[in-house]
Amino acid sequence: MTSLAWRTSLAAAAAIALALMLYILLRPHAVPEILACPLQIEQRAMHPGMVWIPGGTFEMGDDVYPEEAPRRLVAVDGFWMDRTEVTNADFAWFVRETNYVTAAERQSKAGSAVFVMPSGNADLSTAASWWRYVEGANWKHPGGPETSIEGRDQFPVVALTYEDIAAYAKWKGRTLPSETQWEWAARAGAKHAPEHEQPKDANTWQGVFPLINTDEDGFAGLAPVGCFKPNAFGLYDMIGNVWEWTTDEFKNHAPKARVIKGGSYLCAPNYCMRYRAAARQPQEEDLGTSHVGFRTILIAPGP
Repeated sequence: MTSLAWRTSLAAAAAIALALMLYILLRPHAVPEILACPLQIEQRAMHPGMVWIPGGTFEMGDDVYPEEAPRRLVAVDGFWMDRTEVTNADFAWFVRETNYVTAAERQSKAGSAVFVMPSGNADLSTAASWWRYVEGANWKHPGGPETSIEGRDQFPVVALTYEDIAAYAKWKGRTLPSETQWEWAARAGAKHAPEHEQPKDANTWQGVFPLINTDEDGFAGLAPVGCFKPNAFGLYDMIGNVWEWTTDEFKNHAPKARVIKGGSYLCAPNYCMRYRAAARQPQEEDLGTSHVGFRTILIAPGP
């Protein structure tokens, strides 16, 4: 090994050691896992569990990442939207009523993509260091066959394909939001893209992704729905927690993918500044993952 390479290796090791030391010193005391948050939903509403999103005009898009451009003026008609992400309890009800079997449950070797925190010596130049395709991972076992959603009824349902969520929406007599509808709802009336700082009222990653998560928001992974303040339209968790599917195809992507929005609990300033309404990424239609969920909309007269 050359002198330069040796010094570089030492510097990298020292940086990791320092980061781990700071993590140990600064990490808040561990808190018990929260399985549900005190979410109040008006059951006498015209469409219980949904919020009316008034129509409007706004500047869609941003310039943080190339795929967000260009900024353009768009108009949106009003619609109803789920107040929260669809939960495990919601999806379990659908399965009980219809005997639906998700894509990840139909074949013996089917599964989903699962986030696994890498070790300090992992190759951090590739996402393959922290994503694994796990056979047997599905909505009931989002981390793999040994995991369970028991007691986690109010967590967002994950590990679903686009086919699965479309089936749920159809059963509810609803549809999925377009990217424009979703972004307008997440903006909550803001005409232009807000500031780009990491939000305080959202489940995102605090620390150095993907090695150190200080859990400053109280959650190292998924949070139950409704644990953070709603936006001005009354919608919870539009930013962070889980990415959310939309109906828009992500153009020029193979295999076929749809646009997902809003970022997730894995978004951090040092790696993924996608905790914003304008942020967008492709999600393969036939691949469920442990950090992507959804909510539905209803096209109907307003209140």
